[in-house]
Amino acid sequence: MSGVLPRGTPLTPGGGPVGGTTAPRGEIVTLTSKGGSILHMNTPDLGLPVDVPSTALFTDQYELTMLQAALRAGTAERHSVFEAFTRRLPEGRRYGVVAGTGRVLDAVENFRFDPGVLGFLREQRIVDERTLDWLADYRFTGDIWGYPEGEVYFPGSPILRVEGSFAECVLLETVILSILNHDSAIAAAASRMSAAAGGRGLIEMGARRTHELAAVAASRAAYVGGFDSTSDLAAGFRYGIPTVGTSAHAFTLLHDSERDAFRAQVDSLGRGTTLLVDTYDVAEAVRTAVEVAGPELGAVRIDSGDLLLVAHRVRQQLDDLGAVDTRIVVTSDLDEYAIASLAAAPVDAYGVGTQLVTGSGHPTCSMVYKIVARAQSADAAAPLQPVAKKSTGGKTSVGGRKWAARRLDAEGVAEAEVVGTGPVPQELAGRQLLVQLVKGGEVVSRESLDAVRERHIAARAGLPMSAMQLSRGEPVLPTEFV
Repeated sequence: MSGVLPRGTPLTPGGGPVGGTTAPRGEIVTLTSKGGSILHMNTPDLGLPVDVPSTALFTDQYELTMLQAALRAGTAERHSVFEAFTRRLPEGRRYGVVAGTGRVLDAVENFRFDPGVLGFLREQRIVDERTLDWLADYRFTGDIWGYPEGEVYFPGSPILRVEGSFAECVLLETVILSILNHDSAIAAAASRMSAAAGGRGLIEMGARRTHELAAVAASRAAYVGGFDSTSDLAAGFRYGIPTVGTSAHAFTLLHDSERDAFRAQVDSLGRGTTLLVDTYDVAEAVRTAVEVAGPELGAVRIDSGDLLLVAHRVRQQLDDLGAVDTRIVVTSDLDEYAIASLAAAPVDAYGVGTQLVTGSGHPTCSMVYKIVARAQSADAAAPLQPVAKKSTGGKTSVGGRKWAARRLDAEGVAEAEVVGTGPVPQELAGRQLLVQLVKGGEVVSRESLDAVRERHIAARAGLPMSAMQLSRGEPVLPTEFV
């Protein structure tokens, strides 16, 4: 399933692969209507046939029962502050990656209780009529601040802060956590794989290993974390991620001989295509591939066997046959550890599926969404009061609306994540991490995926070198609460 750039060509965001296709890279797509007028649309606005008209039911029932009870008690309109954070990183992880923020903004905008949704809630007697009337007019009108997408985070980091009435904020808990927990887990795995790859190409190809909609989100998160392309056309269509793909073993087995299969593929896709060479005998397949495509053959893909040994043998064979620019792509259930073990192999790109879309053993980030402050009454002038859960078992939280900043050492390398509720120390004022994403219910910060991807590369580069270690260890930065 791999199409790759010719050997030696830098893999940079926006580059189109040989033997594959490239989706539009910009956020804006221009369409012409039947009347001849020009329509400018964000690529997410184009939608997919499997899209749902509202995100309002991507929630747990208790969000609505809390709303009903708060409306009855007269506390629903109290100004409240909720924060999304994690108490710990997955075991062995040195840092987390914020991903899914753009999808959260879309979800908040589409959180609407249309007549069909209200009818379902009425029929199932989920909430009473007063609550249904309130939900019919629901629009989030508050503010959202958060770490910019692509940034790294640590235990206790206030990754997302949602402010507004209790009623409008509490309803967003499940959909926010669903997106952030999934996407950040995939992005963290992708980031580790990207670091292990050391600049070699990375292809996301896990669509067949997860839910069809999760696959699209996973591809987006993988791109944020450092992958270069995806095999999933839905992700390419929706988010403008470069797509690649050539053939599977079935295509070879369809033909009477491997030579016939290679000839058919080269005739169709050109000499720059990627030929799969491990259906039968690898050495014979490589020889045949070069005979059919010539030394201009784009790449060969190896999907089985001792990848380290086979890659060395294939590289030597390709060079002996004069195909010195033909690249080698390896697949076969890779993860960051397998990628790191191939660092000394003459591999040009890796295709990763199952381990990527399942978070490489950690499919969630265990983020939570907790109320940290609320007004003493529904009066708009009522002061905020810090609140926090206090319990045993490590589930305590810190009350109060928080800021976060990253302190650097004398060399400009991050040395601590500083989180506070009071005034920001002057020396940290220029290092604050939270940015405003929504103001008065309106999205004020949307970015292209390329900008997000570049931010992650820069954020990761600003961490201590030990952040790149795959061995078990504690978070690379301590979190200091002040």
